[in-house]
Amino acid sequence: MEPHSSSPSAQDNARAIARWLFAVAALVCLIVVVGGITRLTESGLSITQWKPVTGVVPPLSEAAWQREFEAYKQIPQYVEVNGPAGMSLAQYKFIYFWEWVHRLLARLAGVAFALPLAWFWIRGSIPAGYKPRLLALLALGGLQGAVGWWMVTSGLSADVKVSHVRLAAHLGVALFTLGALVWTALDLLGLREGRQSARLTRLGAVALATVAVQVLYGALVAGMRAGPVAGGGWFSANSWPLMQGSVWPEGIDWSMGLSHALFNDPFLVHFIHRWWAFVVVGVLVALARQLRALGRRDVSIAIHCAFGTQILLGVATVWSGVALWLAVLHQLTGALVVASAVWGAHATGRQG
Repeated sequence: MEPHSSSPSAQDNARAIARWLFAVAALVCLIVVVGGITRLTESGLSITQWKPVTGVVPPLSEAAWQREFEAYKQIPQYVEVNGPAGMSLAQYKFIYFWEWVHRLLARLAGVAFALPLAWFWIRGSIPAGYKPRLLALLALGGLQGAVGWWMVTSGLSADVKVSHVRLAAHLGVALFTLGALVWTALDLLGLREGRQSARLTRLGAVALATVAVQVLYGALVAGMRAGPVAGGGWFSANSWPLMQGSVWPEGIDWSMGLSHALFNDPFLVHFIHRWWAFVVVGVLVALARQLRALGRRDVSIAIHCAFGTQILLGVATVWSGVALWLAVLHQLTGALVVASAVWGAHATGRQG
């Protein structure tokens, strides 16, 4: 029998579960960072098989490394790009490392969620009504793994890179999971104070929707390698705020229609990601103002810091010609924008 939510033991359980969910959310942010490195170093196709258990152990002998390298040599990325460039085994080991770390962290996140969930469940520590939500979070983790492999398969036979649409789906599921973890943890902390689960207000929904669009287009930019299409270089107006010397980029391919261009043309995708960011800023400022009126200055500051840093990193990333470290920081801060927006939406809808 589950403990009543108002008892001291139930409140302690709620706090413990919330802390665990925040820890898993932090791990998801780390996975997003390593995923960004994997994408930027073109490492995602280096491991051509999905071995959920045995894949934990990397090649440990020269013969094992040669087998992995030979498997990689069969895919288009090597045949058309890295092979002609003269990729060595040492270079292959470098890209293999990042993909292996990315997959290892994903497995770790699964274990870090499933084992404590089983422990809390067996002990009867999960507050009433939260078991289905925690199971849904576990299912999201499984879905993320499946979408990740679905993404990888798109680059193993017909293309030199993974599908940018599948990459966007992969990142989207990860950040949706991050948001769901944060929301559930915040609900559990509210339970300790005798509050009901927060409801999603209209402004909160608009904020999360605008952030979701921005995340989608950020993923498409990454997947299409659309970052450098702005041209220019460090502190160049031709790369920001302009694109190749003009506000509206030339070279957009409309031949297959608007719907195709919206998701497949690198110039249009980059343009939308660049300027939709300021729509996001406007909505988040409105959300932050409402939070201040509700006495939640802490959340308001967190939101301003997140989107302010993200805008600066986005501009710096373009100016740098997509320097690895800036692009990775940009992706990490994007995850923090998601988390802060969820926090803000939750705070405006808190009841009790």
